[in-house]
Amino acid sequence: MIGKWQALVIDCEDPDKLASFYQELLGMIRVQENDEFISIGDAADRPAIALQRVERLVRPQWPDAEHPQQMHVDVLVADLDSAEAEVLRLGATSLDAGTDTFRVYTDPSGHPFCLVLT
Repeated sequence: MIGKWQALVIDCEDPDKLASFYQELLGMIRVQENDEFISIGDAADRPAIALQRVERLVRPQWPDAEHPQQMHVDVLVADLDSAEAEVLRLGATSLDAGTDTFRVYTDPSGHPFCLVLT
């Protein structure tokens, strides 16, 4: 082992807004915060999702090699329909893509993520 995973860092224009979205989606807490960077996770000593402020975000498009997704998060759910209703309420956008076992959305900053049936 070379090192330990610390965080998945996601560029965004509004770290507070995106942190709130992922906190509610994944049931996490804020473990580090300043004006430019917020980390959320299970605890301060565990891997986190970090939201980092950038002045100009070039939003990915799904699927498009000219505007690649850059990263995405898979979220396991027991019921796709009820999970979809909840993420849309939080500010996600459906990309009307997927199958009967997963669906693709974007978070409020335009990053793709998938709801995946357990």
